[in-house]
Amino acid sequence: MRLNYLGISHLTSALHLAVGAAVFNWPDPLLDTLDSQLYEISTVSILAVNCTSRDNSTIAAQWLRLAYHDMATHNSTTGTGGMDASIQFEFTRAQDVGMGMIESLRDFVSTLNQYVGMADVIAMGAINAVIGCGGPVIPFKGGRIDATEAGPATVPEPQQDLASHIASFQAQGFNETEMIALVACGHSLGGVRQVDFPLIATEDAPTGIQTFASTVGFDNTVVTEYLDGTTENVLVVGSNITTRSDFRIFSIDGNATMQSLASPETFNKVCAALIERMINTVPSTVTLTDTLEPFDFKVQDTSFYPQAGSLVFLATLRIIDVGVNRAVTMFWKERTGKFCPAKGCSIQATVIQEVPSLYAQLKGVTGFNRHSFNASIDLATSISHFWFEVNNSDGSAPFIVDNNGANYTIDQDVLLYDPQRTISTFFSNTSVNERMVVGVKDPSKTIVTSLTTFGSNTPPFTGSGIDTFELDSSFPPADGYTFYSLPFDFDGVFPLSHTIQATINGTMYSAWVPGNGI
Repeated sequence: MRLNYLGISHLTSALHLAVGAAVFNWPDPLLDTLDSQLYEISTVSILAVNCTSRDNSTIAAQWLRLAYHDMATHNSTTGTGGMDASIQFEFTRAQDVGMGMIESLRDFVSTLNQYVGMADVIAMGAINAVIGCGGPVIPFKGGRIDATEAGPATVPEPQQDLASHIASFQAQGFNETEMIALVACGHSLGGVRQVDFPLIATEDAPTGIQTFASTVGFDNTVVTEYLDGTTENVLVVGSNITTRSDFRIFSIDGNATMQSLASPETFNKVCAALIERMINTVPSTVTLTDTLEPFDFKVQDTSFYPQAGSLVFLATLRIIDVGVNRAVTMFWKERTGKFCPAKGCSIQATVIQEVPSLYAQLKGVTGFNRHSFNASIDLATSISHFWFEVNNSDGSAPFIVDNNGANYTIDQDVLLYDPQRTISTFFSNTSVNERMVVGVKDPSKTIVTSLTTFGSNTPPFTGSGIDTFELDSSFPPADGYTFYSLPFDFDGVFPLSHTIQATINGTMYSAWVPGNGI
């Protein structure tokens, strides 16, 4: 079940943690989830790599446009709106037209859970859109809160006059110079689709889209082609003079800002800063985390369940790869009684796996090593906490990874998600048999109250639903646990992120099943 979200720890002197970076004290499911989406292979981290094409444009262009349109509801005077995923309720507006909007939201839905909402994922998408097309690295902070309704219709539109555009960007918190640069940065990717804007893209467009620049990647070609008069940007030289919004914006200061962006280095630096400001533009009631840097150590992929007379405990310690041949040992202590030696029970890592990461590499981290463990825990004494000893095998002294001195604590073994019994239903011959299974210890007066799922396949994509488990006679009681199940369509629900709760002998227990819980 990925046990209540197991987190990270650090060396006494951190290997990588930058000044001002977020510090992870486990459990912290928000930072843990965001880290996985940013620094490991995920939908958000991989779809836009190499400026992947879609709809005669690129996924990156769609993601970056989505992010700006979501942010454009911000009012810096009232402190409302901004990056809050209100776009989920707005994509049918004329100003938000385009199949890329709904496609992008569907790209992101499988990453959601009750800790990380659509707004955070849209922000991550913007970052990965830029770096996936060869642009600069943009820092990321998390903690955005999803709106529950549409924001005001304040996205600037090409047919509006210059005064309207200036007013829109000022409301969002950007002055005229920043407006020019942000439009140039955003229009380094993508273009105008005829099907969406037939009164703008009126020239011959055999692919159905007139691009803003002749290059596909994130670069300043949109600037240099404008300055040297070779641009085909339809918002600069299109036959419909009314919709030449880029021309009006770019030329407002006699092209001074555009000329400053003719340097690729300046363009990247300015764009990184402005896009970071854009995705960090949130309602005044929202406080973002510190910047997320790759964590030195992170516990993940944990499972804890009864099987064949013992408790199976699976865990993985992810460590930043620094080119040494590490030996990693996991230790644990019992919950009750005495079973382990004084130093604790221990087991060596059984699998070591390398994990690449584009975003981490761009931050100077070559990758990660995943050290996985499969421990058999005594059923009677159970487990209370665990920690790790890491030996770099380079002559230096081994060191302890123990959640900043607090140990990784397993707070309960009464309500457990059972992946093995769930998998047995998932791979059954008929979908009718697909069920999520939980084990309950000493269930003499048990009421299994709910399973809360997050996410939806249809807009709005954020939300939750509650279902109830029932006793499952196909799994007879074993190892002191009674098993309950809930019919579950694993192919039709995204994402597999759940909170399970049960009242057992008057006490409420909770377990979180993040990510792909099966």
